[in-house]
This record gives sequence, C-alpha cells and structure tokens, in this order.
Amino acid sequence: MIHKSLLLILAVVFSGLTAFSQKEYHYDYYADGTVKAEGWLNDGVKVDFWHFYYPNGIVSKEGHFKNNKKHGYWYYYSKTKELVKEGHFIDDKAEKWWIIYDIAAGITRKYQYKNNKKEGYCLLYRNSKLFKAERYVNDIKTGEWTDVFSFKRDNPNASL
Repeated sequence: MIHKSLLLILAVVFSGLTAFSQKEYHYDYYADGTVKAEGWLNDGVKVDFWHFYYPNGIVSKEGHFKNNKKHGYWYYYSKTKELVKEGHFIDDKAEKWWIIYDIAAGITRKYQYKNNKKEGYCLLYRNSKLFKAERYVNDIKTGEWTDVFSFKRDNPNASL
C-alpha cells in the first residue's frame, strides 16, 4: 500500500512539473523557408542556446538566452564565416571583456564593458602584438598609450 501511495505522489508531482514548463525546440524562418533562427523556448520565452542565420544559411550569431534576454557568452560571424566579435552579456547588456576582430587590418581589440558601455581598458593588438591601450569611462575615451612601458607606468594596478 505504501508503494502505491508513493507512486501516486510521484506521478502527481511529475505531471505538475510538466504542466508548468513547456520547453520545446523552436525554429523561425525567412519568407523563402530557410531557417532564420533556432533554439529553445520555455513557455514561449527564449532560453538556453540559440543559433541565428543569414538568409544564405551561414550562422550570423549564437549564444545563450535567459528569460528572453542575451545572457552568457555570444559569438558573431561575418557572411563569409569569419568570427568578427565575441563577448559576455548579462540581461541583454554587454559586460566584461569583448573581443572585436578586424581581419582585413590584422587588428584585434579587447574592450571592457559594463552595463552596455565601454568601461575600463581597450587593448589593441596587431598580429598578436600589443601596440596600443586606451581607457574608457562611461563610453568616453579618457586615456591613450602607444607603448606598453608608458601604459604600465601610468596604470601600475591595472588588472588585465
């Protein structure tokens, strides 16, 4: 008798959980029928990992959602499949470090963001070698250094 009661309780609990959460894999399409986006919905809200596509089928961006907002690490690609930028989102706002790639110029920029604005340092690399550093406060450039020695002298406690 105890086993039947336990099974009945478990059945009620599990059926209640599935009634409250309707997680499904979802596709959005362009007018011509090609996939525009795909990912997880939970009761109609974007969650977990999503892929977005250009009309030609190449991935344009991909990353995580939490409650319909970008949340976590994201990747953005050009129409020629090159990674053009990557970085963190928290509640749909750019946060922490972001990396922007300028393939044609051979330059990589690493920016610090807070609340969707540049806040902190920007490090510029040419062919993997640091050649310039900048400092931003509330999206406004407040400092610039063109050699590592001057940067370290002026910013001895910089956490890079």
